[in-house]
Amino acid sequence: MAITPYLLYQDAEAAVDWLAKAFGLAPDEVMKGPDGRVGHASMTFGKALLMFGSPGPDFKGPRAIGHWTANLYVDVDDVEKHHARAVKAGATIIEEPRDTPYGARRYGAEDLEGHRWYFAQPLAANRARPRKKSKRRKPAARSKKAQGRRSKRAARK
Repeated sequence: MAITPYLLYQDAEAAVDWLAKAFGLAPDEVMKGPDGRVGHASMTFGKALLMFGSPGPDFKGPRAIGHWTANLYVDVDDVEKHHARAVKAGATIIEEPRDTPYGARRYGAEDLEGHRWYFAQPLAANRARPRKKSKRRKPAARSKKAQGRRSKRAARK
């Protein structure tokens, strides 16, 4: 089983070229309609599949409407190398590479129409911060007076 994202682009043909150049996706299938425009396309990234299409001239993507409704999170082998490729291709970087508290090194970028992508790799085991061991507090010493009250209560029972 898999969940396959399906994105909408105003210009799906431009998206095929740009996603290959900037993020390293490989074209899988490109279907053109009678008007010659790409109506549907699929691309792969390793074993993962991405599908997308152009819904028509009235469609407005995230950048055009000014907000986002989804992010894509993609595992890569080398975040720094992938980041450099995206920068070279002109991607808008929304988050520089950084280590996250959940054990990944990640960066974020927007594609040509404003979809947000996050690319991450697991941090090496030796780079992960070890958890601090919690120190149990020893119970406070009871005063002789408190010990005496306790013994009297126990004797009454």
